[in-house]
Amino acid sequence: MSAKSYDVCGIGDAIVDVLAQAKETFLAEQNLAKGTMSLIDGHRAEELYRLMEPGREVSGGSAANSMAGLAALEGRAAFIGKVRNDRLGGIFAHDIRAAGVDFTTPPAESGPPTARCLILVTPDGERTMNTFLGACTGLGPEDVDGETLQASKVTYLEGYLFDPPAAKEAFHKAAELAHAAGRKVALTLSDPFCVERHRADFRSLIEGHIDLLFANEAEAIALTGTGDLASALATLEGKLDITVVTRSAEGAVILVRGARHEVAAFPVPRVVDTTGAGDLFAAGFLAGYTRGKPLPDCGRLGALAASEIISHFGARPEADLTALARRALP
Repeated sequence: MSAKSYDVCGIGDAIVDVLAQAKETFLAEQNLAKGTMSLIDGHRAEELYRLMEPGREVSGGSAANSMAGLAALEGRAAFIGKVRNDRLGGIFAHDIRAAGVDFTTPPAESGPPTARCLILVTPDGERTMNTFLGACTGLGPEDVDGETLQASKVTYLEGYLFDPPAAKEAFHKAAELAHAAGRKVALTLSDPFCVERHRADFRSLIEGHIDLLFANEAEAIALTGTGDLASALATLEGKLDITVVTRSAEGAVILVRGARHEVAAFPVPRVVDTTGAGDLFAAGFLAGYTRGKPLPDCGRLGALAASEIISHFGARPEADLTALARRALP
């Protein structure tokens, strides 16, 4: 058993985000589906980077963002993800450790470079993501640190990582190790297109290994194969211990066996960038959950964290989330 203990260990893509503003016309010219995440190859990454407006580099990755948010809420967080021993890999490792997250996965000495996500933010704050997975595709079962998972109250799996076959094996191994130690396993679905690519595999993973599920409206509909949110919620109700469906400005719905909780969104004066909103909602929810708070309070803490992240560029907190929570929540 690890000498340390954690509230949550996240497993996901270790990515450096490149954020830039973009006009709607640019998305149309580049045939990009607004508000989605698309996987691209190295050549397309270089081409799109050349055409983008000037941007800034910020360490990202969905589960990594959630762990940084958890640490900002004074939670004990760890992260497992793969980078290359290159410049961006060094940036990622430095940033996540500086955020207070334990990160000990050895970098790859060869193979593809560290992953990057080119994020185009339109004037309405919506983000369109184009991801070159690079070194992330090398993460496999051998990178799953059993001692860390057994020392974590919750293992949090990132759906974006589900594309490479080795990652699927890593997820199953992680879930089995966590459950063998009496711990909980959570999954975020990440993206509706990712769900559609792997719907059967996701359903199998959820039915056999997942205790807590995070999804937005589109992801919940994609997973269930229903045509609307009401039908998706009805299908998901009672399937898992806890299912959380976020609804942007409409807040969130928390489904538990025999109960349903509605959580309102926190008002934001101006939405700047929605990148990381779901990641930070999960961070806040898990911070409350691992402290034994009632589920509606977990949802409110998640909504508060999400409201902070959409008020600025980037998916890592800039304000003091703990201080915000003390002022805004009883």
